[in-house]
Amino acid sequence: MWLLYVVFGVAFLGVYLYNRLIVLKMRVSNSWRQIDVQLKRRADLIPNLVDTVKGYASHERELFAKVTELRSKVAGGGSVKEISEANNALTGVLKSLFAVAEAYPDLKANQNFMMLQEELSGTESKIAFARQFYNDTVMNLNTAIHMFPTNIMAAIISLKDADYFVIPEEERELPKVSF
Repeated sequence: MWLLYVVFGVAFLGVYLYNRLIVLKMRVSNSWRQIDVQLKRRADLIPNLVDTVKGYASHERELFAKVTELRSKVAGGGSVKEISEANNALTGVLKSLFAVAEAYPDLKANQNFMMLQEELSGTESKIAFARQFYNDTVMNLNTAIHMFPTNIMAAIISLKDADYFVIPEEERELPKVSF
């Protein structure tokens, strides 16, 4: 009789651990899709922003080409690492695009440009939040994979650590402000 209780207890624990790991894995997947949604939103805004700036700064062709290329890479999908790298590069190029816009006072006053800049800024904030949420869910999954007794179930179902969304070192430096 006691043996039957032990067998049922072990089976229940196995099912519970399996389901917990699957829920964590699905949360990671969902949180990655939330990043993807925000990256798509930004990618949809970029052509309008570029077209608005092009009218004022037609000689900045190389910058526009780079924005378009990186936008395609981000929208094209791939692994977390590939999208993360393309996204980080696009963020840097967008900073350059806004720096170009600073040189054109008429452009800075343009209502369409201001609206697009505001939309893009809001989207960047949403992307930052989505990255944080994704990394939190990755941490929860990776922690569960390494803790006893879920590590046993993770090994049985070959569940591996998920990749974090990483910001490169050069973007971690404090900006230099001079007056």
